[in-house]
Amino acid sequence: MATRLTALQILERLVAFPTVSRDPNLALVDWVGDYLGGHGIAPRRTWNADRSKAALYAQAGPAVAGGVLLSGHSDVVPVDGQPWTTDPWTLVRRNGRLFGRGTTDMKGFDALAIWALVEAAARGGFGRPLQLALSYDEEVGCTGAPPMIAALRADLPPAAAVIVGEPTMLRPVVAHKAGLAFRIHVRGHEVHSSRLPHGVSAIMEAARLIGWANAMNAANAAAPPPDAAAGFDPPWTTLHVGRIEGGTAANITARDCRLSFEIRVVPGEETAAWEARLRAAADEVARAMARIHPSAGIDVEATMGVPALVPEPAGAAAALVRRLTGDGGRHVVSYGTEAGQFQAAGYSAVVCGPGDIADAHQPDESLALEQFEAGQALLLRLLDDLAR
Repeated sequence: MATRLTALQILERLVAFPTVSRDPNLALVDWVGDYLGGHGIAPRRTWNADRSKAALYAQAGPAVAGGVLLSGHSDVVPVDGQPWTTDPWTLVRRNGRLFGRGTTDMKGFDALAIWALVEAAARGGFGRPLQLALSYDEEVGCTGAPPMIAALRADLPPAAAVIVGEPTMLRPVVAHKAGLAFRIHVRGHEVHSSRLPHGVSAIMEAARLIGWANAMNAANAAAPPPDAAAGFDPPWTTLHVGRIEGGTAANITARDCRLSFEIRVVPGEETAAWEARLRAAADEVARAMARIHPSAGIDVEATMGVPALVPEPAGAAAALVRRLTGDGGRHVVSYGTEAGQFQAAGYSAVVCGPGDIADAHQPDESLALEQFEAGQALLLRLLDDLAR
């Protein structure tokens, strides 16, 4: 039998894998698979199209329905250009905190979940199973989770509750916004800028679409929020342009402009309706562009669609975590997670993990050791609960 590592030792191993979403994650997944296999737990995988990335899922305990699934993601965001004072791929313990890329988002929870699965296998005697799921590409649109969820639904007995361990300071989060993302290409027509009326500046036309987004944000902020949006910060749907690039020279009307566009939709509003509004706004701008030159226009490509997590009346997952944490609050977050995807697949889901989302994606990302230890204590209570 392989050596059992502490949760902190597992976290140290996980942080050492630079699993930025643009790169393969197979080294991490292979290590986790080998570690679980050494403790008698058979891991299973799903892959992306070119098999450069894999998700992993596994189970400890009896093959019966009604267990608990711990869900995390293996990928992290880049460190490029960030002023780190430590090596982001080396776990550093300092002043009561654990530094390293992904410690908060979300290798800290991953380490605890792997530890708990091996602990469950070592204890034995469980009436219900503990399951683990580690996805890929969460940071680029939660695209790796759906095929993994479909596979584990077919392979493993259905869990009664899914705990997605994104950082919530170990508070049970019962709702989050839906997320939509788009790549927008505005196609203009180049002329010398002195002949501006005869050209179509892709940048200036893109600005009209950005102006529409700003107007929508102002209108949403001024309107009474839907009842289901109460508690969100902000309690309304937001539209955001994160990146813009285009143009050739200062004295040429821009031929191209590209935008990254996202919409965070509060529960109670339809994502399809917001996508339709965006496309209608783009079409209106494009029609005016085409009247100047027929080659001008706007292409809108959807790149992400993450469903909201909505509160579940008498939800098993929320009830379980509330019992384990003693926190009966109705907590919600504005960021998206894979919990909405599990819920859409028929699972009862809740978000609860160690750490503060404010520390995620930052230079010198870190997780309070106190939070990590509290997360381990929570999972120990979960193991006791499964043994009953």
